[in-house]
Amino acid sequence: MEEIRSTTIVAVKRDGKTAIAGDGQVTLGEKFIVKNNAVKVRRIYNDKVVIGFAGSAADAFSLSQKFEELLQKFSGNLMRSAVELAIGFREDKYVRKLDALLLVADKENLLYVSGSGDVFEPEYGVAAIGSGEFYALASARALLENTNLSAREIVLKALKITGDICVFTNGHVTVEEV
Repeated sequence: MEEIRSTTIVAVKRDGKTAIAGDGQVTLGEKFIVKNNAVKVRRIYNDKVVIGFAGSAADAFSLSQKFEELLQKFSGNLMRSAVELAIGFREDKYVRKLDALLLVADKENLLYVSGSGDVFEPEYGVAAIGSGEFYALASARALLENTNLSAREIVLKALKITGDICVFTNGHVTVEEV
């Protein structure tokens, strides 16, 4: 069976707020859309952290679960949880690398977290992952630099633009803001 993939997640920090948005498309390989309304952006840790995930479905769920467990362990400290997750991969505490990426945010931080142990803060307060990541990233950066739109408005418009270009991104969008 082919892996289930395809989504676009985009995040923007502006004026003390971070918005993360994701589309709802799930594709089986490159041929079949199996779901249009999946939710790949959600709040965790007492609604203080927003997370968006992309990649192989099972790996994305595993990575987000490991991250959420570390958030609980480290009392919601986003940076420490992300670093400890990375250390776990680097020290081979986990059985294998995961084919998934997360965008995670709290009031202060926005981070990329990968299933291979990479953690970094994006430049310019803009990040994107998934099949349409380059379209979404370019759209969001242009909107951030050339408009006065809010973070929420930018991620919505960036996903709209991406969905018009990328066949793996649809218009069923979930947005969370912190």
